[in-house]
Amino acid sequence: MPGICEGARCALALGDDALILGHRLSEWCGHAPMLEEDMALANIGLDLIGQARLLYGYAGAASGLSEDQLAYFRDAPQFRNLLICELPNGDFARTMLRQYFFSAYAVPMWQAMTDARDLTLAAIAAKAVKECAYHLRHSAEWVIRLGDGTPESHARIAAALELLWPYTGEMFEANHGMAVDLAGWTAAVSGVLTEAGLQVPASNWMQSGGRQGRHSEHLGHLLAEMQFLQRAYPGAEW
Repeated sequence: MPGICEGARCALALGDDALILGHRLSEWCGHAPMLEEDMALANIGLDLIGQARLLYGYAGAASGLSEDQLAYFRDAPQFRNLLICELPNGDFARTMLRQYFFSAYAVPMWQAMTDARDLTLAAIAAKAVKECAYHLRHSAEWVIRLGDGTPESHARIAAALELLWPYTGEMFEANHGMAVDLAGWTAAVSGVLTEAGLQVPASNWMQSGGRQGRHSEHLGHLLAEMQFLQRAYPGAEW
């Protein structure tokens, strides 16, 4: 959105990350492999959607738009989320590895932002970093459990790694002041992957474009479902 400050652009992109990934996790409700995990994924999704609301509230104050307008009345090219957030869930292994990669990025990013000069962003970061620390611990434990489990679970998490790895490079593009230290992230992630009996893929080719509004076809399908009610009945309230 033209005409808004850098802090609001940052908040909008981070809000898009949280909203889109939170919606993806909500798709697991009633479908997770066990009741406890059904609740855990729902709670992680709610944490992320709560973060999105705070970030949209901040960005909306600069743009004159409400959080509902930002969530429900923008088209795919106007979203600035990372591509990894919009990918379909796939199986449980893919979902957990995607969550681990994202959380390993989110924790240091939010931690750094707690020292932001903008007190509103710093307050949002202070709340988000605590939530994302739990997301990171939970997903890391599952990555290790799946990788070091049965032959089938290992094969599934290994396949997820090959698919998702090319989407991780986008996290480290220096956009909107959100750059995270690549070396630190790689070291932490490599440690967990090693414990899971996995190896970092050799290819350095990475997907890109989400922060510039260039998305996969998956985002359009997601938004069609997520935005349908508000677009069909604008202003509807429960």
